[in-house]
Amino acid sequence: MTTLFTPQDKAKFSRFHLRSILTTGMGVFADGYDLSSISVVLPLILTSFGIKKLDGLESSLLTGSALAGAAIGALVFGQLANKGRKRYYGIDVTLMAVAGLAQAFVPNIMTLIVVRFILGLGVGADYTLSPMIMGEHANAKDRGKSMALGFGVTWVIGAAVSAFLDLLLTTMGASPDLVWRIVLGVSAVFPASVIYLRRKMPETTRYLARIADDSLSAKKIISEIDGVTEVVDTNGSVKDDNSISYYVQRSWKRFFAPIVLWFLFDIVAYSGILFGPSLIAKGLGLSAVSFSLLNTFLFTVPGALVGLSILDRIGRRPVQIIGFLGMAGALLAFGLYSRSSAAMVPAIGLLLYGMQNLFSQGGPGSVSASGLLGVELTPTKARGFVQGLTVAGGRVGATIAAFVFPALFKAYGESFAIYFLAVIAALAAVLTLILVPETKGLSLEESSADVIIIDGTQVPSFVEP
Repeated sequence: MTTLFTPQDKAKFSRFHLRSILTTGMGVFADGYDLSSISVVLPLILTSFGIKKLDGLESSLLTGSALAGAAIGALVFGQLANKGRKRYYGIDVTLMAVAGLAQAFVPNIMTLIVVRFILGLGVGADYTLSPMIMGEHANAKDRGKSMALGFGVTWVIGAAVSAFLDLLLTTMGASPDLVWRIVLGVSAVFPASVIYLRRKMPETTRYLARIADDSLSAKKIISEIDGVTEVVDTNGSVKDDNSISYYVQRSWKRFFAPIVLWFLFDIVAYSGILFGPSLIAKGLGLSAVSFSLLNTFLFTVPGALVGLSILDRIGRRPVQIIGFLGMAGALLAFGLYSRSSAAMVPAIGLLLYGMQNLFSQGGPGSVSASGLLGVELTPTKARGFVQGLTVAGGRVGATIAAFVFPALFKAYGESFAIYFLAVIAALAAVLTLILVPETKGLSLEESSADVIIIDGTQVPSFVEP
């Protein structure tokens, strides 16, 4: 059945799509840099302010403040998204740029915690707006790989750049206090570079037609996306007059899936992101920077490339299930090895732990953590609301990881803390099997079940009049 969005869904991958990926991806690059750089320079910050404990409260507050801010930012901008995706696009990276620069000049650790909370507000806004904008601009065939590239791959590269900069400054002989201030402060450059580009992004066709009741403007943008020069006028409305509460009541189980799965994924992922370079690296006899770079280039980047290549061929559901099961298996093996070995061989320990990063990025890191499920399982009218909850769920999971993982590590040892993460990953695999329908190759309206019933037949509610 032909709909208003059929030309866009069937369009070939074009310069428009590439520009969309680059414009949204640079913000995600900054997200990866911001949220990973703190783990790389954490020991330097604590030493600079006279704190010796890596697993203390200050450490958790530093690593968790940006995540807590991101949860709040996601909820706020998720609500605002129904007043316009583009309207608020640029505010997110502006917040990230200003707060990122301010990190370099903080006088004490509490000020840094507050500044990173503000930084997190921008990160949460970006995690909510960018997946929606990219997903609503994408064609159906390439939507999975577009979002995996714009989120999974760019996030990983941003994380790697923060570690490289730390290594470069240290090699040049910069003082530890100067190193962490430069590494954190440089984070302002990346979001600032795309403020203009984001303001020039067109509004999404789904928002225009289904929420703003402006089908003509939507058709003009669709013609730009699919390369058609002729714009067919229409006086008909395809506006969705249903309330968000209508969709929540009708499809709450479908909306629950992306929220809970990103929550569980971030508990596992951010335990490693935030404390791998300090606590786990210490047990392997590696420096924070060496641990980060080796994991990134030997495991995380290959995992991202695997996810990118198979997501639109195999499908979201199997990719995520295999990824979570692989994470659980790798973590279990690492935990058993670290417990049985009096002195771990660094190469073996790194391989076992690194495999969970490979499965992580090749699986749920390219599905749940790219915002793909929240976009594909939610109708346009409710997409901002649910995406805000989904991102907030992930950030709450990451915040929990910032406090729970070091506490478990300190109280019960490394193996127990790792086993805890393995159980979480296995549970997420089971929930994916139960809760997530396959959405590859479908239009957003089909994947989100955005339909009405006419004479007992399911018909898209946005069919051309």
